[in-house]
Amino acid sequence: MWKEVDNHLEKSFKLKDFKQAMAFLQLIAFEAEALNHHPDIHNEYNKVDIQLSTHSEGNKVTEKDRELSKKIDAVFTLFSK
Repeated sequence: MWKEVDNHLEKSFKLKDFKQAMAFLQLIAFEAEALNHHPDIHNEYNKVDIQLSTHSEGNKVTEKDRELSKKIDAVFTLFSK
């Protein structure tokens, strides 16, 4: 579940291995680019931490962040089967 903390949404994802984490990130990149809204991402082996906020709105959580969070969750379902 996404948490709203300090004016951003955050969530951690755990994948099978580094290769799956990189594939997950690549698919997120396509979704983010399509929305022209780019997350802050930290990756360590199979763990991906994501933070979302809208920089152009003063680093607040906006509908853009909620939309991208849903798309990221949908991408993750491809890896959690």
